[in-house]
Amino acid sequence: MAKAAATPVDDQAPAADLLLKYRDKLFTSRTLCIPGTERTLAVAKAIVEVSASDEQAVSYLKTHPELEALE
Repeated sequence: MAKAAATPVDDQAPAADLLLKYRDKLFTSRTLCIPGTERTLAVAKAIVEVSASDEQAVSYLKTHPELEALE
């Protein structure tokens, strides 16, 4: 009987990154430019999604007057 090779199991496997969604109250599609950077965020079907760990994007979206957080 062949012995199966043991593979190490990582007990702290990274959890799936949480996505935050914001609704664009004015446009169904557009490109948002984060000030002071060369980064852009795409709005599609009036929604923009960013990773919860992306502090720069989350901060920008929270303060944008034309966007509202969705739960």
